[in-house]
Amino acid sequence: MQDVIIIGGGLAGLVSALELARAGFGVTLVERKTYPFHKVCGEYVSNEVRPYIESLGVDLDSLDAARITSFWLSSPSGKLLTAPLDLGGFGISRYVLDDRLYQLGQAAGVDFRLGQSVASVHFADDQFSVGMANGDTLSARLVLGTFGKRSTLDKALNRAFMQTHGSASRSPYVGVKYHITGIDFPKDVIALHNFPDGYCGMSAIEADKYCLCYLTTRANVRQHGSIAAMEKAVLHRNPHLRAVFEESTFLYDRPEVINEISFAPKEAVDNHILMAGDAAGLITPLCGNGMAMAIHGAKLASGLATRFLRHELTRPELERTYQTGWSALFSRRLWVGRTVQKLFGQSWLSEAAVAAFGTVKPALRTVMKQTHGQIIPV
Repeated sequence: MQDVIIIGGGLAGLVSALELARAGFGVTLVERKTYPFHKVCGEYVSNEVRPYIESLGVDLDSLDAARITSFWLSSPSGKLLTAPLDLGGFGISRYVLDDRLYQLGQAAGVDFRLGQSVASVHFADDQFSVGMANGDTLSARLVLGTFGKRSTLDKALNRAFMQTHGSASRSPYVGVKYHITGIDFPKDVIALHNFPDGYCGMSAIEADKYCLCYLTTRANVRQHGSIAAMEKAVLHRNPHLRAVFEESTFLYDRPEVINEISFAPKEAVDNHILMAGDAAGLITPLCGNGMAMAIHGAKLASGLATRFLRHELTRPELERTYQTGWSALFSRRLWVGRTVQKLFGQSWLSEAAVAAFGTVKPALRTVMKQTHGQIIPV
């Protein structure tokens, strides 16, 4: 029996695994893909986690992470606002960052089960039994759920948000990501370009590349028959996006796509599993800070898990303290994200929102501050 099983090898899973393995515990991490791999993600990270992620052994400068200091916001018609990012951030692909954390996890002794997936999790007699899709069964004292935006495991666990946002009420959102190059765009800027029924983020990453990631609806894609056709018919209406699509070299044969993205509130502790990252709650891409939240959440989870595994906390104390701590860190940020998202999507409302932010410029910086945290002490 292991001390900890971590389900999902994104940022929250990798950071938690690394911290717990370095603390001397037996850690198994299950990930259905094999590193390195691409993920649909905006790939901008707030500097609130930079000192912490570097303290783990990730040299962001040697990985050529872009330093981002400014924010651009455009309406569907192309009206552009600019603002400084008070805290700033960095841009780096998940392909590079996740792989580096994976290498550190290997060196720390994490047992990686790659190319595998979890079918079920059961808790009884104060321990977990984890059923693998290949028929194997693993057991552990503690399970962390870091399996992303939406998973078949959410349904297997009968999570509350799936009951209200499940098959009968499917999430309408689709996420699409590209890596591009060859465009004249400032490397210190993260831009958010709105279009009818969606918005697109763009920022520099390593090696003179940029991440271009957008959220739209299934209905928008269905209306035009394909992603490519929808991009020409809808995204190109914003002149900034039209220039990006016409001038850039696209580095993928096809885009990375994810369906059924749910921004519904979730529980940070579910079926006695500590949830972290998107499994605990997904901030809208409009606010662009999910990577920092995943890293920060992993620090919280692994720190409390260490105390539990050392018998300094009972399981009820662990679960209560984690839920309370997670809510204190992230609940308001998620609420602000969901609230701000309602101002965008419909063209007229997006135009009005950008105009309002332009008239009352401090309001835009206030919203950005509400979706970013303080620098994590190392």
